[in-house]
Amino acid sequence: MLITPKELEEIKKGLLLRKEKLLKAAKEQLQGEMGLDRNEMPDENDLATNEYLVSFELRLRGREKYLLRKIDKALDRIENGEYGVCEHCGDEIGEGRLKARPVTTMCIDCKEEQEKEEKNYSD
Repeated sequence: MLITPKELEEIKKGLLLRKEKLLKAAKEQLQGEMGLDRNEMPDENDLATNEYLVSFELRLRGREKYLLRKIDKALDRIENGEYGVCEHCGDEIGEGRLKARPVTTMCIDCKEEQEKEEKNYSD
């Protein structure tokens, strides 16, 4: 493996901290109000703005949920000794990439190829 056990432990600690922060933020958001009561809205513009903000918060929650799943999968790969191996080609993922994007499952070459294919598909 390209990364040392000490670096792997640092990555694991970072993932656990990120997970803790995401869960704390979600809990705080659930405890607070997501929007104002419709009866408190003086006009349609305020209501529209509030509905936009609620929709935006829900989209953010979806992204956070997705990131939490990726963090959990990365932690599982660390525990199983599979962390740092590209799921596509089986080569080792570079240390810099793992540090910059600890939830990654692909080496840079495979990720670039995937992005090219997605771009070609969308064009």
